Amino acid sequence: MKVSIDRMACISCGSCWDTCPDFFEQNPDDSFSQIIEEFRQNGMIAEGESPQDQNDCILDAADLCPVQIISVD
Repeated sequence: MKVSIDRMACISCGSCWDTCPDFFEQNPDDSFSQIIEEFRQNGMIAEGESPQDQNDCILDAADLCPVQIISVD
């Protein structure tokens, strides 16, 4: 499943990386959410492809995001 993050609207609440730490992480430079390197598409920190075994936690993270910036296709 494809995952994207609208990093410009991120509020750095931490809900995504707390809910699904094997897929999301906090960027050390700007504190916003990003996809961990292993799952990024074309080196883009806000776009990735999830492994099937993480789909449930990614969907949970998207649902829990207070500003709804995680898109899943």
